Amino acid sequence: MKKILIIDDDVHIGNMLQEVLEREGYDVMRAYSGTEALLLLSSVRPDLCLLDLMLPGLSGEQVLPQLDGVPTIVVSAKVDIDNKVSMLLAGAADYVTKPFDTKELLARIAVALRGKAATPTVLSFDLITLDTVVRTVTVGECEIKLTPTEFALLKHLMQNPEQVLSKSQLLDRIALDTPDCTESSLKMHVSNLRRKLREISGRDYIEAVWGIGFKLKK
Repeated sequence: MKKILIIDDDVHIGNMLQEVLEREGYDVMRAYSGTEALLLLSSVRPDLCLLDLMLPGLSGEQVLPQLDGVPTIVVSAKVDIDNKVSMLLAGAADYVTKPFDTKELLARIAVALRGKAATPTVLSFDLITLDTVVRTVTVGECEIKLTPTEFALLKHLMQNPEQVLSKSQLLDRIALDTPDCTESSLKMHVSNLRRKLREISGRDYIEAVWGIGFKLKK
């Protein structure tokens, strides 16, 4: 049974998370401050941590470096992109803003537990091939030149080929690769990416799902 440590001083959110996680079969531990979390971690090693940033005593920013080797998802009310980027660069596996959808959080937990080693470096979808190491994209035999934002968008769509990704999901996931993308510019970047793919392949590979977000289209 996977152990998950919730580090959050909000009792109501912690109780809700514990109930949801235990229902999914996880073993849940709780810490209500940064200091308490480090004390608990000195004797127990969880498989994953859910970390709030605004904690009494030691802050989440101070606790994160002590969680080296433990996949950590930051769950915070801080929505500023700079906070997200700094936490991801500091070693967080993911960043989820409050309020959050529990189904989305459970999915992100499952991905984090699978680990980075499970992520392929070469992704394929129909005629599209994307190499995350050398950062190239080909459609059939033709290489396509993408901006960093377009590359990041396509990568995350290809990593989730059957899933509709909401705008907030895309913005969260590409924040580390391209922190300059905003909600207001996201539609433009997707439109440009769709156009470049269409010019080479003659077809639309990205579908807009009204009111939700975007997904790949076979």
